[in-house]
Amino acid sequence: MKYKTGIIGGGGYTAGELLRILLNHPAVEITLVQSESQVGKPVHAVHTDLVGETDLMFSGADAGAVQELNAVFLCMGHGRSKDWVEATGLDPKTVIIDLSTDYRMADDWVYGLPEINREATKGAKRIANPGCFATAIQLALLPLVKAGMANGDVHINGMTGSTGAGQKPLPTTHFSWRNANVSVYKAFTHQHLNEIGRNVQILGRPNAAGLNFLPLRGPFARGIFVTTYVQTDATEDELQRVFHDFYQDAAFTHVTDCNPDLKQVINTNKGLVFVEKHDDKALVISMIDNLLKGASGQAVQNMNLALGLREDTGLRLKAGMF
Repeated sequence: MKYKTGIIGGGGYTAGELLRILLNHPAVEITLVQSESQVGKPVHAVHTDLVGETDLMFSGADAGAVQELNAVFLCMGHGRSKDWVEATGLDPKTVIIDLSTDYRMADDWVYGLPEINREATKGAKRIANPGCFATAIQLALLPLVKAGMANGDVHINGMTGSTGAGQKPLPTTHFSWRNANVSVYKAFTHQHLNEIGRNVQILGRPNAAGLNFLPLRGPFARGIFVTTYVQTDATEDELQRVFHDFYQDAAFTHVTDCNPDLKQVINTNKGLVFVEKHDDKALVISMIDNLLKGASGQAVQNMNLALGLREDTGLRLKAGMF
């Protein structure tokens, strides 16, 4: 028996990544790919890398087909998921994984960062997938917070690829603007600080103030590269122990002893973390693929946990190093 899965909002980048993963997932069958703008078209007409891989067609809002799903992924964009959930009235037994911001602060939805909520995600029916920057930053920050090493000011710089802005063309995603260019945006006000602030307080930080985040647009398509530093009296050995202990059971987040580069995680669901001591500061480098561990890969990881499957099922992906 295979679990029936569907994607609502099937035309964008995150839906395309979900399709690539789920088509090769041994325990699921894609039975619905919904898109208001692409109804009646073959899926491979939009996601052209899937030519020869699937005969699936985009469908409209078929309430009956949705009700038959075991798991549904919401890829409609921010602000639309909540309306869809309320209007559709899915069976409480159906696993819903929302990739938007709509439920990340909701107490009745599990925040789907397995590195801290693996047990809560097992068997969960309503899962809010974390943001891409939020995932990359928290991989660096949460071990320090849990160890009491990040109660003061935290300084974070993060660079993201153009796919993080979605598929719709924008002035800041146009190739001629983005190529060989770097810029800061939403300085100290990025929306992902909300979910990060909530989790650092859950893990023991006194408050969410003092998280100083400078996001940058990078001259590449995919990936997130984050540097985080805090002041601490801890030794390098103590820092290494904190991070290795925190991630000893993580399926996809790994602490590396070598200064890493972004290509090591591109096209994978992997998170890499590197920590070292500089005088009185702990420097942590963390990185993910924004479309996989930062979105669709993590969504499948959460689905696996919710359905009682091995956490890494369908997600052993190879990095594009060359």
